[in-house]
Formats: sequence, C-alpha cells, structure tokens
Amino acid sequence: MSRHTYLTMQTPAEARESWFSRVDELGVELGEETVPLSAALRRTLSRPVEALRSSPAFHGAAMDGVAVRAEDTFTASPRRPLRLEIGKNAFWINTGRPLPEGCNAVVMVEHLNVEEGGRFVVTEKAAFPWQHVRKLGEDMVATEIILAPGVEIGPYELGALAAAGVTHPPVFRKPRVAIIPSGSEIVALSEAKEEDLRAGRSLPEFNSIIFSAMIEEAGGVATVSPVVPDDVERIREAIAAAVESGVDLVIMNAGSSAGSHDYTADVIASMGELLTHGVAVMPGKPTALGVVEVGGRKTPIVGTPGYPVSAIVAMEEFVVPLLARWQKRPAPRRESVPVIPCNPIPSRPGMEERVRVKLGVVDGTCYAVTLPRGAGTVTSLSRADAVISIERDREGLDAGQPVRAELLRPREQIEGALLATGSHDNTLDLIDSMLRRSHPGFRLTSAHVGSLGGLLALRRGQCHLAGSHLLDEETGVYNRRAMRENLQGVPAMLVKLVDREQGIMVLPGNPKKVTSFEDLCREDVTFINRQRGSGTRVLLDYELKKLGLSPARIRGYRDEEYTHMNVAAAVLSGRADAGLGVRSAAAALGLEFISVGVEEYDLVIPLRYAKDERVLALMDVIRSEEFRKNVQAMGGYGTDGAGDVLWEYDGK
Repeated sequence: MSRHTYLTMQTPAEARESWFSRVDELGVELGEETVPLSAALRRTLSRPVEALRSSPAFHGAAMDGVAVRAEDTFTASPRRPLRLEIGKNAFWINTGRPLPEGCNAVVMVEHLNVEEGGRFVVTEKAAFPWQHVRKLGEDMVATEIILAPGVEIGPYELGALAAAGVTHPPVFRKPRVAIIPSGSEIVALSEAKEEDLRAGRSLPEFNSIIFSAMIEEAGGVATVSPVVPDDVERIREAIAAAVESGVDLVIMNAGSSAGSHDYTADVIASMGELLTHGVAVMPGKPTALGVVEVGGRKTPIVGTPGYPVSAIVAMEEFVVPLLARWQKRPAPRRESVPVIPCNPIPSRPGMEERVRVKLGVVDGTCYAVTLPRGAGTVTSLSRADAVISIERDREGLDAGQPVRAELLRPREQIEGALLATGSHDNTLDLIDSMLRRSHPGFRLTSAHVGSLGGLLALRRGQCHLAGSHLLDEETGVYNRRAMRENLQGVPAMLVKLVDREQGIMVLPGNPKKVTSFEDLCREDVTFINRQRGSGTRVLLDYELKKLGLSPARIRGYRDEEYTHMNVAAAVLSGRADAGLGVRSAAAALGLEFISVGVEEYDLVIPLRYAKDERVLALMDVIRSEEFRKNVQAMGGYGTDGAGDVLWEYDGK
C-alpha cells in the first residue's frame, strides 16, 4: 500500500465533538448493576445514594475516660475537687463505646485522679454537656443523600457508604474495551528476547499495559489481543473478532500514521466510517477515529499512534473522556489551584494540617468553604473537592488569604459547580442530584450558614446564589426587605423554590405533650435550636415575640445545629425533646410534627449570573415536572410557581 496523507487535520476539540456525536447516535447504554462494597472501588454511581442509617447510630465516647452526667460535675474546680463513684455517677468508657443511659459527657482519663483502688475518681474541672461525645447523626443522618450520580467511588466514598449501611451501591456496568496491538516488529513482553531487542530486530509491546491501566482508572475493563502483524486481512480479522465479542470500544494501537505500512485508517474506512484521521496536536497527530460494523453491530474504534507518548495523548484526549461520558462523569485531572478561604481556618502550630474544603469558582476566583474537621466525619472526605495544606509554622489562614489547594475532583466539576450558601433545605441535595444527571459536568455545592449569612456572602461576591426564608415581621412578606438591607449594590432576582411547612418536631407519641410555642418554655422540655441568622431561628424569635415570651425561658435555646436534619436527629436521639424545622425532616426520621405554618423558601441570585449556563441549567431542573414530583414525595412542600422570578431588586 502506498504512502498517503492524512484525511483530516481537526483540532482535538473538533475531532472529539465529531466522534462523540456519532457515537451518541449509536445509543451505547452501559446499564446499571449493584456490586458489593468489596468490588465497588473506582466504580461510578448511576443514581443518588441515601444513607440507610445514621452515623454514628448512638451517642458514643470520643475519648477514653469516664462517662458522666455533665450537670453532676458543675461544682468541680481546682479549689473544690469533685469525687465521683465508679458505677454510680461515673462509668469507665473507651473511645467509640456507647454512653451509659443518663450520661451526656466524657471526662478524659488524663484529667482524673484515681482513688481507693479505682473505686473513686476525682476531677478538678466541670464537664459541659456533650463534651468528648460523638452525637447520633453527627456524621450523616438516615435518608439524606450522601453521594450523587456520576460520583466515582474512592476509599473515602467506600467509608461513607459503609457508614451509611449501603452494602450494594448501584453503579454503571464497566465499559468493555478491546486493545489490539499491531506491528510486524512488535513482540509481546513475554516473548521478547534480549538479543533481538538490543539488535533492533524487535520492539517490546507495552502500550497495552499503559492502556489497560488507564482504562481501569477510567472505570472500564480491558482485554488485550495478541499482537497483529502489518497485514490488512489480519488487522481486519482482529477488529471483527473484537466487535463480535461484544465490547463497547476497540483500540487499534499503531498503524495509524501516514506511512506505507500503516493500514488502520484504511481498514476502518473499509469496515465502516472513518470520521477523523489526523488531529492537530503534537504528540498524537496520527490518531484515527471512526465506527466499524460487523454483523450489524456498530462499534466505535480508535486508531492510536505507536509511539507511547503520542498514544497516551490520544487516550487522554479521546478514550478516557468517552468512557467518562458513558458513565456520566467528566474525565479526571490532577492539579492544584489557588483558592481564597471564605472563613478563617485555624491550625495548631508545629503541625502540618490538611483541611478538607468545598470549592466554588465565582467571577474567576476560586473560593474555599471548609468542611467539618472531626476525625470521625467520614462525609467530610467523600464530599470534599480539595485539600488545603497548612505549613507547620503557621497558626492557620485568615479569611481572604490566598492559598493553593490540591484537587480531589476534576477541575471541570469545580468550575461547573454553583456555590450556594445560606439557609439549609433538603431540596438542595435533590437539585444537585438532578442537575448532575440532566446536565453532566454541572452540580450544586451548598454550604449552610443561615439565610442572613448567605445574603452577606452574596454581597461579598463569595457565592453564586443563596437560599433564604427571612420574614419581614411588619409586612409578613419573605426576603424582599432582607435583600434591600443586605445586598446594596448587588442587583439580584428572587426566585421561588418551594413553600414548606414549618413545625415543632417531637418523638412519636409526643411524650412531653408539646403542642405550642408556649410549651417550649416549660422547665421539663429541652429544645434544640437553629444557628443565629437562619430563617428558622428568625421565625422562632418572631413567634416568641408575638406571644410575649422570652427566649431565655427556653432550655436549649443556645444549643444550635446547622441543618433541619440534624435538628431532627437531636430530637430522635433524645438529646432534645423538641426542635423547630420542616416537615420533610420530621417525616424522614419518623418524628411527630406539630405544624406552625407555611413559609416561603426562595433562591436569591445576582442578576449578573442570570444568563450563566449553570444557572440556566439549574432553572431547568427547578421548573421540571420531575423536580416537583420528587419534592412533593418528600412531604411538607408546595411547588406551585417553582422557578418563577418573584422580584428583581435593583441594588439601590
């Protein structure tokens, strides 16, 4: 066969788009399967996964020592050491063990003096409630979405799944890829003879080892055929055999250049369609892309160059992205990026520290939001986008201080994320899952700082949108006054998300007979509150003010949680008798719910993002019938007008 020129000289992006569009037309569907956790590493989730149990499932010791009732120790001081009797008002406990009934704190063994052969212990410092205790649901709460579709399961995700009780996660079937090495001078590694290699009579075939590893990392499974010599019929037979075996993709290695003995492009053309031959990238120029048909079965095929570096470029540009596309995930990259912490990050001097963060790129600047730093919070690993390393001679980072972060996820995911801060609502996790599924590459990352905190973050330019449900006590209208007072200079639109039912959550059977806000002031009722600045906290204060009740009368008013689900978990665990939150959180954990009214939960989005493709995708999700059905199934929500623009604030 004579030497010939390249068929095309497309850019990688043009070649990829052309080939991907044709492959999409083939309708390749990997399908779904469930696998045990032991076989789930590096598999890709095909749909959202919910926690089947809370983690931890009980109040447990976070330190070795004695479990006590904190209130029993309030008199302890260096001047008045407190003596506790083992087995009566103090109980030896090891880290991770459940607290004895009635106990709510642990005193570290290092802070105790043992007397009378271990019968008594003495402490000089009072314990506070929940000191050195891992509370029920501290890491995750049953029924909450812990992992979204398109997520690659790594070691951290395995831990989260195991902690959540998900023993057989749903994943995409692994893409099957056939690798056919070719070249008359090429020999398999097992057949290579040292004297022939040194004399240049043969070359060892090792590209297939690289390809197989890359395919495995990309979530696929590879099969390697015997080396095929430079013979048109032998090459055709090898490709036909691979297609008939049922693989999803064929890789023909070597033989794709314009040399006189490079036959891959011509064979592809004769067996189907040659879409691209020659890509404007160096190395990687000789790549060929097409589709071959054998026995009515059409299969995509890549002809990669023989030189290893060129071959790897072709794999990175075309094969790895295609496997990711089939698995609804972007291809991974390993890099570090400069980020700006939204909040101060304290650190202990003398220790290097790795801080797990979520990231959001806002107006070209990458902002970092820290995740819980507790040693047992496995979800802070599975949800992290990056890790910030703090040097041992620093006492932490100031808010706004630039630092580099090592990505744990592809850059495309970080840049495709909408960063939402503000009030928490369970629908945000649902939106994230639907956004990832319907618009691969986009996602919603949320940080819960309360409605007021979200508006202030918008004003500082540190997020794309905020969830808010701030009631104007004078007019009874939600969010408009708060936007005027806190977003001066930031024109924004108020987008309707949901109406949601707020109420008092109590244990089934309502053992304390709590039916009103007045009952929260009873001495026998312990309350769990939301953080200051949250819309739920504002609602509580508003109702108390209307009734002439002082917050100081409520036991637990200053005991705060940052999400409705964690408030519900506190009630379920017995840590509190009652908490204010949304009906969906109560329903998720089987709590009784005393409704106090319906409120408006909206999204505040600066007008400069109104045409951002990520925001447009978000609006498509919110306005979809699927979203409304899923939200209504959660209970306690109204979806009339979801996605409507209620008001545009001019920033003045």
